[in-house]
Amino acid sequence: MTRPEKTADKQINPTLKMVLELGPIVLFFIGYLKLREDVFLIAGQEYKGFIVVTAAFIPLMILSTLALWKLTGHLSKMQIATLVLVVFMGGLSVWLNDERFFKMKPTLIYLLFGGALGAGLLRGQSYLKLVMEELMPLEHEGWMILTRRICLFFLALAVANEAIWRSQSTDTWVYFKTFGLPVAMFAFFMFQGQVFQKHGIPDDDENEV
Repeated sequence: MTRPEKTADKQINPTLKMVLELGPIVLFFIGYLKLREDVFLIAGQEYKGFIVVTAAFIPLMILSTLALWKLTGHLSKMQIATLVLVVFMGGLSVWLNDERFFKMKPTLIYLLFGGALGAGLLRGQSYLKLVMEELMPLEHEGWMILTRRICLFFLALAVANEAIWRSQSTDTWVYFKTFGLPVAMFAFFMFQGQVFQKHGIPDDDENEV
């Protein structure tokens, strides 16, 4: 009897993984609710609570991402890109004392990945398959359909983020970022069940007797 090959990724408790991924966002939301009306005088300059919470969010995001990498031995391209943009755009917001840069971060993330998926589609390829094939085995047609939909979905989220932070209050944007974006992502994948059913490839293990 042969032993199954182990992947390079380490196993991690799903609850711990969720805490590390969502913890910084939840703490950002709580911190914002507590400090949104406050103004802090630091080194002779006034900073709104949003900027102070953003400054605290950056090291939290770095630590949680490093912890995920240490525990799993792997980071996805999206996790890496998100961390880079959090540090860069969040850092600009703190340095320039301008919350607009941090609010633009989700827009840049979704444009980056939507654009990358779109570039692959123009070449007749699914870049989504390259990073998610092990998680969701699909036929080629299924990957192309899913990639087109996710590409459009990411671009729609980028437009939505821009529209909300430019036209609504900071409170509205924080609620949208904390709850609206995750709910939209969850709902999107829930509605892709037909693609998975029609174009899914059964696991080899399921075919073994």
